[in-house]
Amino acid sequence: MIPEILAPAGNLEKLIMAVEYGADAVYFAGKTMGLRAGSKNFDHKDLEDGIEYCHKRGKKAYITVNIVPHNEDLIGFEEYVKYLSKIGADALIASDPGVIEIIKNTVPEMEIHLSTQANTTNSHTANFWYKQGVKRIVLARELSFKEIEEIISNSPKELEFEAFVHGAMCISYSGRCLLSSFMTGRYSNKGQCAHPCRWKYNVVEEQRPGEYYPVLEDETGTFIFNSKDLCIVEHLSKLINIGVRSFKIEGRMKSSYYAATVTKAYKNALEELLKSGTIEDIDYWKSELEKASHRDFTYGFYFGNPYETGQLYTSSSYIRTYDFVGLIKEFNKETKYALVEQRNKFSVGDVLEVFGPKGKHNEIVVTHMKNEKGENISSAPHPQQIIKLKIEKDIDVNSWYILRKKREV
Repeated sequence: MIPEILAPAGNLEKLIMAVEYGADAVYFAGKTMGLRAGSKNFDHKDLEDGIEYCHKRGKKAYITVNIVPHNEDLIGFEEYVKYLSKIGADALIASDPGVIEIIKNTVPEMEIHLSTQANTTNSHTANFWYKQGVKRIVLARELSFKEIEEIISNSPKELEFEAFVHGAMCISYSGRCLLSSFMTGRYSNKGQCAHPCRWKYNVVEEQRPGEYYPVLEDETGTFIFNSKDLCIVEHLSKLINIGVRSFKIEGRMKSSYYAATVTKAYKNALEELLKSGTIEDIDYWKSELEKASHRDFTYGFYFGNPYETGQLYTSSSYIRTYDFVGLIKEFNKETKYALVEQRNKFSVGDVLEVFGPKGKHNEIVVTHMKNEKGENISSAPHPQQIIKLKIEKDIDVNSWYILRKKREV
């Protein structure tokens, strides 16, 4: 069976981007019960529109209900689950046994995926959850290829497995962290994580209050909990060979540009692999992944515990080499003018990269721009400003093409 590319969506635009750029399925959340409260997420209308958008294009929609709930969090949950079933959710992603029981009792036909929050790290646990009615298990990120192979080979053939292939890693076992709630009162297991693992830390000795010592010999402190980002695009064949059904991309808090760039890279890499047995353009797709916001990359635990090589000790900042500067809404093949919604400033004379769901990117030089009144302008500095941009290369008017600009070093 061909593995699916499963992409994240924090809002409807990100969902559209993920689908247009190759996702076979998308996971997202409503306003409650999801682990990314900082994302805008989906109100009822957006949930309905998002699921409909996926289904019209032959894609699947998975809804996350994977917080660790207290009693008050479950008020009205049965009605919510019935609603999600009614509007056509393909599966619910859950981690809490009580939540899973409610889903089974309320909408027994609903497919259940066990969240990585449940920390499945062995075949006995996988078999336990299968007996509880779970259709798919999202494996813990702290597993090696060898361990995953052992789990799958000792589990029922009907049980599907999903593994992360790209995105941010957590200092705690698959995200079950208490640090944020302890330090800030924001509960990571209810979707409010403040990411204190990315902060700077120094040591204070008990008898010397106010005297701060760097953990390493660096006056700026150290990022002792700060993991690198996962990226295993060149090792997808290993996951295919051991039977992983779904390749999951992390990033519901990330941008539409991230959703498009990363989804496209993994989808194309997978298609090349399935077609010829190798990823012929692996260097290109890796370079594309580096053009989306990221930290230094790691293979995570796939080749064993990375220990210090999986951590960043110098910075918690993202690497951003390109800016998403515009979204092409329309293109006139006769006049060669594109209608562009600006996302970041660009000007006449700038070199931009144009890319869409298919093929590789092209470079253009901005020579002519007009505002909505048809007046010539030299730059587009206003957020979401609508402009007309001369592009000599043809653009597929039915696709969501993106313009990006390399940042100056």
